[in-house]
Amino acid sequence: MKIKFYTIRGCAHCATMEQLCDRAGLPYEKVLVGEEDGCSISMFDFTAAYPNAKGFPYVLLDDEYIGGLVEAAKVFLDKGLVSTKKK
Repeated sequence: MKIKFYTIRGCAHCATMEQLCDRAGLPYEKVLVGEEDGCSISMFDFTAAYPNAKGFPYVLLDDEYIGGLVEAAKVFLDKGLVSTKKK
């Protein structure tokens, strides 16, 4: 399973997405969007590549868009990668 998500600085949902991947023990590629130093892609190029994007994180699973944080969490739950039970 290949996970890639686009994020922006200061995004709480993006930070939670990263924690979700870590909790599931899954490797992921995080792509920082913006104009500042250290960003991988400009906002212009991101919106050109993904014109229907509504927010961040913008999550791709095996190169297919699945949604944002909530949709990714549902997929992880359905696949048994994470649980709602507390340890």
